[in-house]
Amino acid sequence: MQVLRDMFGAAVASASPSLCLPPHLPSPPKGRTIVVGAGKASAEMARVLEDHYPAPVEGLVVTRYGHGAPTRSIEVAEAGHPVPDAAGEAAARRILALVADLTADDLVIVLLSGGGSALLPVPAPGLTLADKQGVTSALLRSGATITEINCVRRHLSGIKGGRLAAAARPARLVTLAISDVPGDDPLVIASGPTVPDPTSFADALMVLDRYRVSVGPLVRACLERGADRVLRTRGAYVLIARPADVLRAAAGVAADAGYRPVILGDAIEGEAREVAKIHGALALDFLARRERVALISGGELTVTMQGVGIGGPNHEYALALMLACGGTPGLGGMACDTDGIDGVTNAAGAWFDGQTLASARGLGLDPADVLRRNDVGAFFAALDRQLVTGPTRTNVNDFRAVLIDP
Repeated sequence: MQVLRDMFGAAVASASPSLCLPPHLPSPPKGRTIVVGAGKASAEMARVLEDHYPAPVEGLVVTRYGHGAPTRSIEVAEAGHPVPDAAGEAAARRILALVADLTADDLVIVLLSGGGSALLPVPAPGLTLADKQGVTSALLRSGATITEINCVRRHLSGIKGGRLAAAARPARLVTLAISDVPGDDPLVIASGPTVPDPTSFADALMVLDRYRVSVGPLVRACLERGADRVLRTRGAYVLIARPADVLRAAAGVAADAGYRPVILGDAIEGEAREVAKIHGALALDFLARRERVALISGGELTVTMQGVGIGGPNHEYALALMLACGGTPGLGGMACDTDGIDGVTNAAGAWFDGQTLASARGLGLDPADVLRRNDVGAFFAALDRQLVTGPTRTNVNDFRAVLIDP
């Protein structure tokens, strides 16, 4: 399915920091320029900034293990994702120290991208890293949306929800962000370390209760006794790449290949297998009408874990979509995470064509059982239908495409 691969490649390339960051760099200050940041793209963003910024810089960014990039004066730390670890906590505390004691003549540039929430784990007073690890793991398995998860994270944090911006006063602040969240809300990107948080501790508690997430007594006490206050922040916030941009890039490739691109949306959320059923029905309808179409969508899907297998939301979507299409000739699809890593696999995602379902059954694989056990990564690996890119060093959410070729 070369067209699907080309569409995904164009999507990722359109959000490369080398392309989207240089036009938005601020002018140098009278004083120092401190660069800090977090996310799967932060190291590459720091590298590009060093190559294009017309003044000396210093600072620290933290990225996921394996997502580093060579830099000269900006230090790159690597840490755990999606569950935070001690390396992330140490880096986040150093970032807070770097922006302290600055003057109004100084500039702080904050580089944010998807993954920043897990990579900046400063526990709120009275909590430990273990507390945050437990909550994060439980939320990731619960089926909660990224907006809901990050609401909880902000209220258990000493750096998110505007607290990094507050620590940088009175320096000038500019945030350059690559969006990986539905709706491109700065409050949700990396849990909003440089923007005010209008949500409440009660909101965070409601998320835990809605998904029946069990937490320790210290975590619940922290949320129950929390005093709501919106931190005043100032500074520029610039979205340098967003999911809608990459879907348009993919649509151009589809059009060049003779498909009519139909963008279903860049902010689709929901359970991966349920969304796949809807998209499968749409695909079958277009096929019945003999229309040559490419259905393209983005957003961030979720998986409610009930088994113990290996996979991620994109793998689950691809398998559920394949089942919904029933192995029909003329239908193929792909679902990948634009950062190159889907869930706990080493693949960006998976793809299928009209022969994949028959191939699976020929190997004695039961797709429906695989889906029940959440073991979709192993399923697509056995069929050689995974897309392995390695870290792309950007992150603009999920990419999904269905090709209808009557």
